[in-house]
Amino acid sequence: MTGRTPGGRTGTKGVARAEREAQILAVAGEVFAERGAALASVAEIAERAGISKPLIYNYFGSREGLLTACVGHAAEVIVAEIERTAGLGEVGLARALLTLDGMFVLLGDRPWMWRLVNDATLGAVGEAAEVIAPYRSKVDALAHDGVGQLMHLAGDDDEADVSALVAVWTSVFDSLVGWWLDHPGTSPAEMSARCVRLFTAVFGLGAPPEIEGLSG
Repeated sequence: MTGRTPGGRTGTKGVARAEREAQILAVAGEVFAERGAALASVAEIAERAGISKPLIYNYFGSREGLLTACVGHAAEVIVAEIERTAGLGEVGLARALLTLDGMFVLLGDRPWMWRLVNDATLGAVGEAAEVIAPYRSKVDALAHDGVGQLMHLAGDDDEADVSALVAVWTSVFDSLVGWWLDHPGTSPAEMSARCVRLFTAVFGLGAPPEIEGLSG
């Protein structure tokens, strides 16, 4: 039976409502990421979570409501992490590597978040699309801020140049995170070390730079 006392409400079998919702979101996020947002079913989510379909509908109202909640949660967590690393005050290569490192650590036990917010089947309409649009705008703004700082230090404030490099950086970032997720045997610390080696080779920096704050 589900209690109705705010802050102390429980889900089934004495599990606090907030805890139960978090459990459902985690399981649903994995299923949506695996199957694709357009194909995942509430029935499979309920089965994996060990709960009933009516309970999911009771918490989230509909399949679309559940998907929107999953997307919104993942987007919020990812943006918060990028904002955290941006707030460390580093610029250039150090900021890039710290941002990647933070993302690897964040996604270590919840890779579904990245796959879900980048799911092409989310489409351009619907509740989930309304959530993902501002998320992408925030990520783009953070990328523009980091790249803009780097270009300014290099003496180039041309907006078109900055825009072009933002496109390059975004592609590189997405590709590295995607590669890592496709190689689950690689730990966050190992992937961060790999990124240091790759950036060192690409930019001809000689010895790998020492960057305080990297995992591992």
